[in-house]
Amino acid sequence: VHPNVSQGCQGGCATCSDYNGCLSCKPRLFFVLERIGMKQIGVCLSSCPSGYYGTRYPDINKCAKCKADCDTCFTRNFCTKCKSGFYLYSGKCLEKCPDGLEANNHTMECTSIVHCEASEWSPWSPCTKKGKTCGFKRGNEVRVREIVQHPSARGNPCPATSESRKCIVQRKRCQKEGKGKKNREEKRKKSNKDESKETRQESKGRAARRQNREQRENNNKTQTKKRKAPNKEQNLAPVDTAH
Repeated sequence: VHPNVSQGCQGGCATCSDYNGCLSCKPRLFFVLERIGMKQIGVCLSSCPSGYYGTRYPDINKCAKCKADCDTCFTRNFCTKCKSGFYLYSGKCLEKCPDGLEANNHTMECTSIVHCEASEWSPWSPCTKKGKTCGFKRGNEVRVREIVQHPSARGNPCPATSESRKCIVQRKRCQKEGKGKKNREEKRKKSNKDESKETRQESKGRAARRQNREQRENNNKTQTKKRKAPNKEQNLAPVDTAH
């Protein structure tokens, strides 16, 4: 250490020298040696740089170097990120992952192998042939399933998601479009005819009820007139027969 030690230092240093930089740090700061060319100078930092980990002591806080294959570490024996070409596993940096694990080139970690998982098969579809369900005896039916978990790089690949098999159905003729249209037209005409018949019956019923009502009203009027008319026999003057 250069004998010229100063107390008025910059950059968080408690004591320093012109030749060696920081010699000690202010409280809570970490002391670390940085190499510049052929010499090292001391600096004081709030946190340790990449490739170092911090240790706190009563008299000084220091930054110590991680292992050579470690990019960042929590302690010297526990790495949190590895340098290029190494994979992190349980705080260690490995060139090859252990058995049962695989290398993840995205996170540069050793991870568990994930196998493909598929759902249960769906029910078999109706028996069809060329998209139709009639006009044939032998056709095909299909069932499907979905992938619920895709595999990792070394995981078991996914199985087929569809199956097809031959099927036999009771042969039936396909209803022609023209014939079906004709049947629909006939049903519509019949429905309109039935509606017209019901309408005529309702009209006849209303007419009969109206006629009966008018007949009753006429009968009531006739009886009223009879009650109001004077008795002719009672109003005739007596005839003198003496002459």
